[in-house]
Amino acid sequence: MRILKQSLLALVLSSPAILSAQTAVKGTVYDSTNNAILPGADVSNITTGESTISDEQGNFTLEANDGDVIVISFFGYDDQELTYAGQTQLQLRMAKTTENLKEVVIIGYGTAKKEDVTGSVNQLNSEDFNKGSITSAQELMTGKIAGVNVTSGGGAPGEGQNIIIRGNSSLTLSSQPLYVVDGIPLFETNVAGSRNPLDFLNPSDIETMTVLKDASAAAIYGSRGANGVILITTKKGKGKSFKYNYNSTTSIYDPIKYVDVMNADQFRKLINQTGTASEIAQLGNSNTNWQDEIYKTAVGIDHNFSAAGKIGDFMPSRFAISHTDQNGILKGDNLKRTTASINLNPSFLDDHLKLDISARGSYIENVFANKGAIGAALEFDPTQSIYSTGNNSWYGYNVFTQYNNETKDYRKHNLAPNNPIALLNEYSDTSEIRRFVINAKADYKLHFLPDLIATVNVGYDINNSNGRKITTIAMPSSNPDWNGSRDNYSNEFINKLFNFYLTYSKSIGSHNINAVVGYEYQKFDNYKFEYTGLTNVSNPDPWASTLLSYFGRVNYNYDDRYVLTATLRADASSKLNPDDRWGYFPSAALAWNISNEEFLKGNSTVNDLKLRVGYGQIGNVNGLKDYLFITRYVSSLPTAQYQFGNDFYNTYRPEGINKEIKWEVTTTLNAGIDYSLFKNRIYGTFDVYKRTTKDLIAQVFVDQFTNFTNKLDRNVGDMENKGIEFSINAVPVKTKDFKWTVGYNIAFNDNKVVNLTNDNIVGGIDGGTGTNVQIHKEGLPAYSYWVYKQVYDKNGKAIEGAFEDLNGDGIINENDKYAYKSPFADVTMGFYTNFNYKNWDLGISARASLGNYVYNNVASSKGYGRKATGNGQGYLSNVHTDYFRTGFIEITNENLLSDHYVEDGSFLRIDNITLGYTIPQAIKGIDVRLYGAVQNVALFTDYSGIDPEIYQGIDNNFYPRPRTFVFGLNVNF
Repeated sequence: MRILKQSLLALVLSSPAILSAQTAVKGTVYDSTNNAILPGADVSNITTGESTISDEQGNFTLEANDGDVIVISFFGYDDQELTYAGQTQLQLRMAKTTENLKEVVIIGYGTAKKEDVTGSVNQLNSEDFNKGSITSAQELMTGKIAGVNVTSGGGAPGEGQNIIIRGNSSLTLSSQPLYVVDGIPLFETNVAGSRNPLDFLNPSDIETMTVLKDASAAAIYGSRGANGVILITTKKGKGKSFKYNYNSTTSIYDPIKYVDVMNADQFRKLINQTGTASEIAQLGNSNTNWQDEIYKTAVGIDHNFSAAGKIGDFMPSRFAISHTDQNGILKGDNLKRTTASINLNPSFLDDHLKLDISARGSYIENVFANKGAIGAALEFDPTQSIYSTGNNSWYGYNVFTQYNNETKDYRKHNLAPNNPIALLNEYSDTSEIRRFVINAKADYKLHFLPDLIATVNVGYDINNSNGRKITTIAMPSSNPDWNGSRDNYSNEFINKLFNFYLTYSKSIGSHNINAVVGYEYQKFDNYKFEYTGLTNVSNPDPWASTLLSYFGRVNYNYDDRYVLTATLRADASSKLNPDDRWGYFPSAALAWNISNEEFLKGNSTVNDLKLRVGYGQIGNVNGLKDYLFITRYVSSLPTAQYQFGNDFYNTYRPEGINKEIKWEVTTTLNAGIDYSLFKNRIYGTFDVYKRTTKDLIAQVFVDQFTNFTNKLDRNVGDMENKGIEFSINAVPVKTKDFKWTVGYNIAFNDNKVVNLTNDNIVGGIDGGTGTNVQIHKEGLPAYSYWVYKQVYDKNGKAIEGAFEDLNGDGIINENDKYAYKSPFADVTMGFYTNFNYKNWDLGISARASLGNYVYNNVASSKGYGRKATGNGQGYLSNVHTDYFRTGFIEITNENLLSDHYVEDGSFLRIDNITLGYTIPQAIKGIDVRLYGAVQNVALFTDYSGIDPEIYQGIDNNFYPRPRTFVFGLNVNF
């Protein structure tokens, strides 16, 4: 280490840039258009790493040597780069730009100046993204945008995220947004064996994420955009010379909290008090915390390398490669991912022809730990050891057994929970996923009509997986014929895209028009093949769906003050009957740039102020099964074959049909304000909206003797979402050495089913017989809890089996259930703050959710006294500590569906704290940043379970989110 320090010191002292005398360069920064001074401009000496900002008069002072490269940047202006040549006074005039990412917004089939955007659109750039250990693209935007709720499915490596924009808009169809990556709309579901639809995409490759929230913005994507659209643009080459970046993180994942079940001493006491002599005799001598046994502290690593620049004078290029190896806190869980990407953006014919070519590939290896071990760890007797011998042993694992008369030996008790460690050790679930996505876009500006650009965009996305689930013979089983099992599958999705569109732009005086008209064809092919063991093979199940579209958009701007946008898209989906296949989805929006009116021009307080109002309609069939309008015969499963003699044959049966099913149509009315104040030191948005979805599609019960099935998708009703969104971002302090930025957003949403043909009971839970705890009902929020009203004694303790007779008929039955709360929040909030002091940076982000309720299915199904003795069935099972609060003895459907188990899930979560230190020119030409972060820092909630952030609100054996400690290194050269 001493030799290294001496070598670095010698290198620095030998640098002529350091030894030579520096000049104090003075200068002033102006707007090139009106010569207005620009205070707060960043002025950096790239050669030495020193920087400053212009003061209130636009003046700055910076040390420099001859030949040093100085770069000046300012919000909304082109960066200016110059080579210092001995001047003592610089007059720098900066030009406003529409190419700057801060001023240009990515929209469907093009871009628009921020002041020309009339819809509700929010764009995040790479500097706005969440930091830390990020393995999925959706995590980059968690808590960043008002009305966009991002909820992970749990704490597994690379776990997928559920994103809901402005509330649920469907009952059974997908409520997830459309993802468009570099112009390719992605398929709506995952390939088998995949954790996340965006798992092929390295988050470090993403430049911007743009959310189209209202119909006036998203209608250009027609039926694919009913739940909002997220446009993802990847990074491209910039500048004249190549720049290289290497980023590496090591992450430690630590379990935070366990479910409250009885420890060994509490359990022994309960059995000794309530058990029979034979049950007491079953108690063991161990003290096993089964949750401790299945969870561990895990480690993950992530490496990213990229090279970006220009090849020759015509081809901006970027090349990137990454590798992730992440272990989960559930023992055995692992994700390995390798990605590579190329972006080429050459120009020809004096920039009349521009090409955008991107190709990215990924190879992912998944090892899925057996999540059944989570539930087993809550139930298995804590007085038992992991391993055993004798009658309670199966291949060495300790299990509750019963004598099997057929095999003349002891087998696992068919009702008892399984040994959690056996579930992890003797089960293997692995998959390999290969994905390749290529996109080629050509923009040709016609030589004879330069106002017209013709664009051809072709995309090909192939995603295939192979997986297997193997259970060894050592897995405890009650099956007398048990010899282990093996199930295999192969799945391939192919997404093919072609679109062609013309863009016409013309300015005449104060009149500016931009028009787009185009055609799009997209086809999805799905091939799936499954087999069990080596002989039971199912027939391949191929299917295809096609979307054919025509679209157009006109944007008219008068004098940069008044803007009108109108779009129309016609979609034809092969999922619908030919008579109802075509849907027509219009939108219109107006914007008034008040800040460009004479009475506000040059105002030092109001920099930008824009009013927006928009209306639009979008259809939806995402998630709908194909071919519902025709009779389709499907093969039986390998386990349901028909025996004829010594041979087994697959049978075929017709599926149900519905020729009358048609588009769900969502209509949105939106009004909003965009504002920027005090020289852009404060900026944000305010929106109010109303979304109404007509002809909701849901499964309803039908006569199985007339339609080959007892459930069928039908159009059944209407739903409404109303809300308010507000965001504010500020730079309270900005000096030469210190900068403080802060942001806050809040969203209110009210969801209600306003029309429904019949009530729809949903939300299946563990315990009881055919129990469901949620309902879709007219006048209520979707997924409302449908429960009995618990009666409490004078001390506030729940009385077992006592519920209010709400209809007054003297009988407690289904007619006494009532709607109590909803799993979806009334209010969501996001907060961030960043501090930069010289070379130090500190960032903090947090989120809050108010009014979301959670059904604690862990407590309801495991928190009663008879659970301990297996309901008298000859085995022991652990009990949730909610038993100490209720004293419930029996499990009944009424007890399970008590509103006692519906808890307030409101929470405040501190998501991330990141601290970094940058060493500019650590070695000449190399900048180094060292940083550390803590993710999932703290959770404040009254919910009694381990985590209240549960998508759709039913907490049952949830994979806990770990606390993550991140150590990172970033090198630019």
